[in-house]
Amino acid sequence: MIPYFKRYAKNFDYPLFFTYLFLCLFGLVMIYSASMAWSVRRYDFESDHFYKKQILNLIISVPVFLLAAIFPYKHYRKKVIMITMLVVMFVLLALVHLIGYSAGGAQSWINLGFGNLQPSELAKIIIVLYFAGVFANKASKGPIDSFNQSIAPPVTVLVLAVAFVLSEVDMGSAMILFLTAISVMAASGIKIRTFVKMSAVMVGGLAVTMPILYLVRDKFITEKRLGRIEAFLNPFEYEQGFGYQVVNGYYAIGAGGWKGLGLGQSVQKLGYLPEPQTDFIMAIIAEELGIIGVLIVIGGLGFIVLRALTIALRAEDPHARMIAAGFGSIIGIQTFINLGGLLGIIPLTGVPLPFISYGGTSVILLSLAMGILLNVSMFVKYEKTRT
Repeated sequence: MIPYFKRYAKNFDYPLFFTYLFLCLFGLVMIYSASMAWSVRRYDFESDHFYKKQILNLIISVPVFLLAAIFPYKHYRKKVIMITMLVVMFVLLALVHLIGYSAGGAQSWINLGFGNLQPSELAKIIIVLYFAGVFANKASKGPIDSFNQSIAPPVTVLVLAVAFVLSEVDMGSAMILFLTAISVMAASGIKIRTFVKMSAVMVGGLAVTMPILYLVRDKFITEKRLGRIEAFLNPFEYEQGFGYQVVNGYYAIGAGGWKGLGLGQSVQKLGYLPEPQTDFIMAIIAEELGIIGVLIVIGGLGFIVLRALTIALRAEDPHARMIAAGFGSIIGIQTFINLGGLLGIIPLTGVPLPFISYGGTSVILLSLAMGILLNVSMFVKYEKTRT
């Protein structure tokens, strides 16, 4: 056991671990600062309500991260594990419609009694592991060029998963799920002609589902979503309506300047910016810590994404390459969608900022992803050292 732990410690990815740890702790501080006024108003002058709940979420994240970092990533390509993950994913996605509840306009949460679970967040992790395992098993037998045998099964799983998430009316998570799966496929070494076939099938599938989407259009085309699109096109014209959150986010960013007003000194969190501890927490960071604070967060998240892509490029094992690329894509795509909504580049979707925004499901499952990524990194480093 001693030689094993020595080898483990020698190949430990300290930069990745400490960046992850820093972002989680930084997010904890900013959640306390951003949520103080909102928490006092909602929870009978309990200013640290969200702060204490996030501490509990991080405590749960620790063993999840450590177990994922120790568990060999190669086991995820075993058929028993892949099938089990898919069953769990689809059961939870179905249960959302039976016992789930709505939050932020999307019915995507399940109350477990001791906490809440968002199955779409778990689906992101499972899709990466499933796609990486399937394509790794196919690559071990030869080039991935057969559409029917290599591409059709995972694409079918992806379409079903995205359809379930869309039925919750969770556009942001559906977008992340789809783009992440595409990233894993790109890292698999799939041939271009197969990609073309896959694109044709997706376009055809979209054409077939259009009549179905038209029949349930009232569920997707709601007043709130139309308002978000109008606010995206001209937020100041709808400042007292659906553009209220975006405009107040602009005020927070503008007030911060380079150095910010100081930690805890935000004005927008005092009732002007709704739920500032969630997807708009970067606006509070900009107001209190300025552009410097924003760059620190983006730098940390960017480092994790680049680290994941570097691990993917160095990995000789296709399975390791696809897992690293997939988890790096989740962080990168989710960060872009969050900041894009904040800055008005894209319509708001309610996607949290990784490791920074308040939320138990998000930080726990992202910790699971970071643990698996760390395990992949250590294996890649060990293989390079041995050769």
